[in-house]
Amino acid sequence: MQSLGAYTIYAMHAASYRFVEAMCAGKKVLDFGCGSGYGTWRISEVAGEIHGVDVAGDAVAYANSRYKNKNLNFIQIQPGSPLPFPDACFDVILSFQVIEHVSDDDAYLQEAHRLLKPDGTVVVITPDRKNRLLPYQKPWNRWHLREYGMEMLASKISKRFRITSKLRMGAQWKIAATEIKRYTHTKWLTLPVTLPFIPEPLRRGALDFIHTLLNKIRPSRSASTPPASYGFDETDFIIDENPPHSINLIVVATRSCAAPHA
Repeated sequence: MQSLGAYTIYAMHAASYRFVEAMCAGKKVLDFGCGSGYGTWRISEVAGEIHGVDVAGDAVAYANSRYKNKNLNFIQIQPGSPLPFPDACFDVILSFQVIEHVSDDDAYLQEAHRLLKPDGTVVVITPDRKNRLLPYQKPWNRWHLREYGMEMLASKISKRFRITSKLRMGAQWKIAATEIKRYTHTKWLTLPVTLPFIPEPLRRGALDFIHTLLNKIRPSRSASTPPASYGFDETDFIIDENPPHSINLIVVATRSCAAPHA
């Protein structure tokens, strides 16, 4: 049976794609960091056309083998390289749980700006560091290069886009507790190697070691296909300006007519 923690993360991702379904209806959409493609496929059920791109070749291969639709296309891209699309060609660009992974977030947003049509919409969703990290603490997720508070994220996005909504995704405690308790435990466990002055190679190496060690001592679990019966689903996550127990930040913006900041 799928663990409660894994199911909660799945339901959060599903809630993200549910949130944008209406704005993607009939539109040309880019999923800018599509991962294994489930969400991209979901949006293909309502979009006019959707392209999912990712730097991970194995994820793109999996997406191509698993998810099919006549208006759906998956492409592997190279980190930091321009995408193989002309300027101003997408109505909607989705960036879900991606910006925290990219080495140059300014360049990533600039490429999204290049690809978005005038008056198009970009939606950025990323973990809310408020409940995940102590002040100034570096991420305990070994794949995250940084994590954002709303002020930092909005400032970054507003250099190239006009923000229309600043929202958060949360849930009532009975649903959010699994994630919030995991954050609390992990941020204290990893604090010695995630202090702000710790060099990045040391942080990453130490987190790799901790991850390997924990995998050895945790009991193995068999995988299952979601959803599991835990008494909640994607519709139970709350997207609002100030929901209880914030987990993700959500910024919705349109392409600015002004030239992007250097």
